[in-house]
Amino acid sequence: MSTYPPLNSLRIFEAAARLESFSAAAGELFVTHGAVSKQIKQLEDWLGVPLFERSGGRVRLTDAGWRYLVQVQDGLDLIANATAQLLQPNRQRRLSINSTPTFAAYWLLPRLERFRERFPDLELHLATSDRDLSRLDSPFDIAIRRGPGDWPGHIAKPFLKEWELPLCSPALLDKLPLHRPDDLITHTLLHADTRPTAWPRWLTLAGVPELKPASSMHFDKFSLALQAAIDGLGVVLGPMPMAQALIDAGRLVSPLPAPVVTVRDYCWVAPRMSAEDAAVATFCRWLESEADKAGISPR
Repeated sequence: MSTYPPLNSLRIFEAAARLESFSAAAGELFVTHGAVSKQIKQLEDWLGVPLFERSGGRVRLTDAGWRYLVQVQDGLDLIANATAQLLQPNRQRRLSINSTPTFAAYWLLPRLERFRERFPDLELHLATSDRDLSRLDSPFDIAIRRGPGDWPGHIAKPFLKEWELPLCSPALLDKLPLHRPDDLITHTLLHADTRPTAWPRWLTLAGVPELKPASSMHFDKFSLALQAAIDGLGVVLGPMPMAQALIDAGRLVSPLPAPVVTVRDYCWVAPRMSAEDAAVATFCRWLESEADKAGISPR
């Protein structure tokens, strides 16, 4: 038996797996639902492994399907990149970066001009998401996530330390003093769904695990919680060094210097098949050098 599965089936599998729907894949590829179902069945028969669980007209990937999707997407990305370079050999190399929104806005963007000055031949396309890498809608060359994480088929390396401290606006501090952790009883605590354990962890280490604040506000994204703190709506447990620029600009203050809670490092993550690509390696080394210069590398 050939070691190459039917290539058309792979293309259809990738669309159906990414969209988690045979119907949506059929619409994207301009084929019928029956054609998608048939190609998936042929691929599963060829592999001898079920890739989808089918229940009540709905489909979801099996564990084997998730693992296979990662590898298939890497292979299709390589084919697409090789084709683009062959058709347009002198075109500027484009790197697709997928970052968490907070990191992109408060750490990466302020430094990108330095990257462009050093590497003018590399064009960056930046997208932001908090989603798991296996569930992104678009392929990427490099992702930036807090880790370590479960990223099969990828190579990852931590490059930036992160720690958390309470942050609030100077105007709020003028109205409600905050000299010690138990003063938070008079404040509104700002929570982000993407960091659900942040405040309980900090309050425990501060020695006030049962503290009840005056009120709480919850946001689906951390960037919104951070903006709420800037606007004086409450106290956020903010990430350093991401928030340092906001402190330097006087938009936020850090009234409680301790305890400092060290959390997960930021990592660059690259598909295994493209990790040795010169452009990918260049960007990853640049991320590491920027952290080194600021003295906030995990090393």
